[in-house]
Amino acid sequence: MIKVAKFGGSSVADATQFAKVRNIIQADPDRRFIVVSACGKSHDEDHKVTDLLYLCHAHLKYGVSYESLMKMVEEKYRKIHQQLQIRLDIDKEFASIRKLMDKNIDLDYLVSRGEYLCAKMMADYLDAEFIDAKDLLAFDYDGSLNYAKIKAKLDEHLGKGKRLVIPGFYGSFPNGKIHLMSRGGSDVTGAIIANVLDADIYENFTDVPGIMIADPRIVKDPKVIKRITYNELREMSYMGANVLHEEAIFPVKSKHIPIHILNTNDPKASGTLIVENCDELDKNDDPYPITGITGRQNFSVINIVKSHSSNEVGVLAKALSIVSRYNVSVESA
Repeated sequence: MIKVAKFGGSSVADATQFAKVRNIIQADPDRRFIVVSACGKSHDEDHKVTDLLYLCHAHLKYGVSYESLMKMVEEKYRKIHQQLQIRLDIDKEFASIRKLMDKNIDLDYLVSRGEYLCAKMMADYLDAEFIDAKDLLAFDYDGSLNYAKIKAKLDEHLGKGKRLVIPGFYGSFPNGKIHLMSRGGSDVTGAIIANVLDADIYENFTDVPGIMIADPRIVKDPKVIKRITYNELREMSYMGANVLHEEAIFPVKSKHIPIHILNTNDPKASGTLIVENCDELDKNDDPYPITGITGRQNFSVINIVKSHSSNEVGVLAKALSIVSRYNVSVESA
């Protein structure tokens, strides 16, 4: 069985979380392809590395000192490095980044260093092979993925018997320039790798027990959705559920690869299984009458009342042309 396992920022936030990830991976020999995000927050007062790196770039751009921000990034990685006795030359890595840090540094390069360093440390910790995403995830100049190139590159690393660790969130253009995905793009990286490998399952480890029926910040102790279809999840993601990046669905859906949302802090919990169709699973276990409840703010509803409008051709087109004139998008179910 081929499993691709992706671990989000909270799953790699500190040395304790790194150890949990290693235990999860070592518990299943089928987990041979690992995708990681940049280090996330280990507590409420902490900062996500990606946020800090975006701020570093903004400070550089406007000539403001970035030293305190970069120091926080370095301290987070150095602490993990020291506590887990990782062999990677972390001093050399940071020296290489700092050498390029001036107002002209490329944003995508700088921000991608969060995933890059996390994956290098994780590969060392797991005694696995590190593959830089810029050498694997090939984008054409129009921003579309070149799956043929990705497969050819990945095939070069198969058959060596080692697990592979890949940083999420970025790839590169044909000229080698790093290209970032949208925030949460590590989910998409994992889905792309699963697609190319024709994986049996794509496991997405996060810090929640699965996808909830309702937002736990609004509804107290909502139940976990046991299973959901790709289409239902994409609609929930679009309407506010943010456990999984909505663009991560397409690469696996096209090959009917299930996604399993799991909890790094409780890996034995059942989580949420995302599949093409739930009918077979529902035969043995009655589903909830409601899959999930989501919502988004800043919507307006316009009611148009006109007698005999159904007998008049073009009424809807006229209404839509007005909102289009004012650059207003219209939601459609």
